[in-house]
Amino acid sequence: MSLILASNSQIRRLMLEQTRLAFEVRGPQLDENEAKQGFTGGSGELARMLAEGKATSIPALPEDWVIGSDSVVTVEGRRYSKPRDREEAAEHLRAFSGRRMELTSAVALAKERQVNWSHCETASLFVRPLTDAFIQSYLDREWPEVGYCVGVFRMEGLGVTLFDNIEGSHFTILGMPLLPLLGALRTRGLMPS
Repeated sequence: MSLILASNSQIRRLMLEQTRLAFEVRGPQLDENEAKQGFTGGSGELARMLAEGKATSIPALPEDWVIGSDSVVTVEGRRYSKPRDREEAAEHLRAFSGRRMELTSAVALAKERQVNWSHCETASLFVRPLTDAFIQSYLDREWPEVGYCVGVFRMEGLGVTLFDNIEGSHFTILGMPLLPLLGALRTRGLMPS
């Protein structure tokens, strides 16, 4: 039996490594842009759909368990995706400036390409007013790494300097509700309880 993380995210891999679980990493075989086309539900539904899609996208042995996770950022009712380039990243940061960002992260467990469990949480991040000079300086130091991040920030990097206040789980903000996932793994006998 193997535990597989279906993710290209370094921070999700690091979160699982810190638990000392044995697992392997495989890139998910899900086209996120295609999956999002025509989607009209809420941010929680979208994050859960993407997490479940990643978890069920990996071919695995019948005894293997696959973890998928994804995050969605919403500001004033508008959903944001990862920026296409540095210019769009700056546009996103200007749009976030002085506003509340809702970051919704979901995680799912699949076995034999069927969702066995999923969970979703939302955190609120209050972006402080950002000047254009700050945005350019921030991107000078954080680009291209933040280009792979919805919300254009990494909390393990300089992302923390964007915010005045944060409400919600640290792990949800990092992109995977880790504590509920660990509970689900324990319940299924995949880690000590």
